[in-house]
Amino acid sequence: MPGPSLNLANHPPWVLASRHFNDDPRPVELQGVRQANRGLFERLDALAAPEERARVFHDWVSVRFQLHHWQAQATDGARRALRNSYVRFLRGWGVDASSIEGAVLKGWVESRFGITPTFHHARIAGVEDEAYQRYAADRTRGSARTSAILSQLDLVYEFTQYELARRFPGERWRTLWRGVHGEEEDAVLEREGRRDLVVRLNNLSSFTDDAERAWEFGYAVWQARVPLAKVFFFSGLLPDSLLRGEREWLVVGGEYRVTRLAG
Repeated sequence: MPGPSLNLANHPPWVLASRHFNDDPRPVELQGVRQANRGLFERLDALAAPEERARVFHDWVSVRFQLHHWQAQATDGARRALRNSYVRFLRGWGVDASSIEGAVLKGWVESRFGITPTFHHARIAGVEDEAYQRYAADRTRGSARTSAILSQLDLVYEFTQYELARRFPGERWRTLWRGVHGEEEDAVLEREGRRDLVVRLNNLSSFTDDAERAWEFGYAVWQARVPLAKVFFFSGLLPDSLLRGEREWLVVGGEYRVTRLAG
């Protein structure tokens, strides 16, 4: 399913969504985000402990988007808009990837990477599809509830990329696993062998770094070599319990080579 022709990344959508990018990934930068938050990354460079860097990151987002001023707002809507930070959307995804929060995260991927979602409550066949319209409505409702949520998510992605570079220096991929119940959400494009497939993942998809844990989510498991450049968020990035239960990694989708593991 082709995505929009425009994005805010330093590679075009058809490159980012391709299996060839995954085979030979390059760094991904979102337009102007690092430059506009140069002070944050300079502060992070001076900190050795990941927990301290996570605290500084959260404080930076809170101050930059005035999230700590929510109680001073004059209306309930304004208070909710500031109180509902990026944390709410990550938690909402953890409960249900087809929730309103999930639609906002998929919308962020669509607007920044130019990759259109393929599933939201139902398979999305195209932008004229009823399922796409439902996704678009959920995305709009969710974005309206929070102050500058897409800009907050830009910073989440850039912080994730910064932390991955600090924690895994010189590495370009991580092997991750995804439990599957079938092919409802993920289309098989090619079969390269008995167990080797090329699939089209939803534009934001959940993986885990625990192969055994993946079996809790399906009767089969897909193993993939995921480019670190396409990791939006991972369990353990922040000090609270966000997505820790399943050791979840949120990965920007597109075409992926996977190996199907049978139980």
